[in-house]
Amino acid sequence: MQSGQFRHSNEDSLLALDLIDAAWDQAKENGVPHELMAYAAVFTGMRDLVSMFGETTVAAMVKSLETRVKQGEFSNADNPLH
Repeated sequence: MQSGQFRHSNEDSLLALDLIDAAWDQAKENGVPHELMAYAAVFTGMRDLVSMFGETTVAAMVKSLETRVKQGEFSNADNPLH
């Protein structure tokens, strides 16, 4: 995805995160392991991104994830949305 292709307000992003967190909590209450929820969330997100932007664009985005993970971007619970 190129910069500007996917822009929403921080408020929209926080709402989306709150909804995912609520689904995560509900799954936990129903005995669904966290790793299965993580897999399902990644799969669903990737499927939706591919349908919106295409395989080539999403593959380029995914390629950047290794660096972002190693830099701790997804470990920072204080600021979940950068």
